[in-house]
Amino acid sequence: MMSSLALRITPRFGKPAAIGLANSSATNSFYTYSNQISQPLERKPNYTTAEEAVKVVKSGDVVFAQGAAATPIHLLDALTKHGKENNLRDITVVHMHTEGPASYCAPECKDIFRSKSLFMGGNVRAAVADGRGDAVPIFLHEIPLLFRRKLIQPDVAFVSVSPPDSHGYATLGTSVDCVRAALENSKVIVAQVNKQMPRTFGDSIIHESHFDAAVNIDIPLPEHGGKGISEVENKIGKLIAENLVEDGATLQMGIGNIPDAVLNALHNHKDLGIHSEMFAGGIVDLVKKGCVTNDKKVYHRGRIVGSFLIGTKKLYDFVDNNPFIEMLEINYVNNVGIIARNPKMTAINSAIEVDLTGQVCADSIGTRMYSGFGGQVDFIRGAAEGFDGKGKPIIALPSVTNKGQSKIVPTLKTGAGVVTSRAHVHYVVTEHGIANLFGKSLRQRAHELIQIAHPDHREALEKAAFERLKAMPTPN
Repeated sequence: MMSSLALRITPRFGKPAAIGLANSSATNSFYTYSNQISQPLERKPNYTTAEEAVKVVKSGDVVFAQGAAATPIHLLDALTKHGKENNLRDITVVHMHTEGPASYCAPECKDIFRSKSLFMGGNVRAAVADGRGDAVPIFLHEIPLLFRRKLIQPDVAFVSVSPPDSHGYATLGTSVDCVRAALENSKVIVAQVNKQMPRTFGDSIIHESHFDAAVNIDIPLPEHGGKGISEVENKIGKLIAENLVEDGATLQMGIGNIPDAVLNALHNHKDLGIHSEMFAGGIVDLVKKGCVTNDKKVYHRGRIVGSFLIGTKKLYDFVDNNPFIEMLEINYVNNVGIIARNPKMTAINSAIEVDLTGQVCADSIGTRMYSGFGGQVDFIRGAAEGFDGKGKPIIALPSVTNKGQSKIVPTLKTGAGVVTSRAHVHYVVTEHGIANLFGKSLRQRAHELIQIAHPDHREALEKAAFERLKAMPTPN
């Protein structure tokens, strides 16, 4: 049942300014940033409650939700309640990694909502595993194309933004990624205006006149990180920092203890740069110490480049209103040609398991989907193709799982997906050392990987390598 608010909303595509927006969106690329949502319109958003704002959603709609630290949890919880109370059906919620409970994915909502993950978070894994949700295998840099080519056409978009300034400009805060592409192609935009959302620069700005409805809130952002780093993770971090990261290198890394361990070991480095889809809180201390200057970068010299964030309040406070950081669209940040132009591009990514030929599984555990392709291949390839010939593509992982099972395996688990192919992989790092696979034969690769496997598993891996290759692994 439509509310009075929903009846009052005039979708942006119904106004002349919005028609131009829709017609021009297909031309956007990483060469020409679109500024449509930055253009003021002669209209005002309806400031209301979350319960009223979400009533614009009806059965059969496609709803886009912003992700990571900018997940509009307040709106999504209200949407779930709206769907249940009004007997809605067949609503698709499209998103990248989101935070919060994802209440719309609960088993009792299976006929109301269906999650479509462009990169999975832990809150939707059960729904995908049970067939109540979908996972889309896709490179991170290509996600905006889904909206610009009209393969996904949101009826309603939910975003979490910083408060508008004196000119009416809010920002997308900690998550730009594919959000601009989604908003440019959404009929209705509902904004969660959070006083605690950092104000960010780059492709992040959006004028409040594009909000069809807005809800004022004041709640902390979801946080990750800040936990203790294990001895194994510290060893991996030091190996990478001391052997693979050069002064003047440009870094890409995500969040988690291994990236944090690498950052902790870089305090004697000079003139580091950051060009990364996301980055961790450890960068804050490196910036304050003068280790991260971005001085050697060719593009965006003197600036940290990112696309989305999730971390601790320390990180959010650092990026708030900080022109040292540019939050840009993911089709630009993760474009291989752009990545390759960074000096000494050093890409550090993780894996679930690596087989003896170098195949990397990073998105599933056997047939069970765990995350997504993300930007791993984008950056592994970008580093490998570095224009200066000094890029370093790195896969880093502990040698064993928490249960003591080897992460260096004879073959990937049945049904496991290959995210990064054996031809893409150069360096693999565990706490036991660094394997350089580039240009190596299958026998040589097996030898290199066995040397960095846990000692308890090396004999079994050597036997498995002989059975698979019909020859002993060898360094030559």
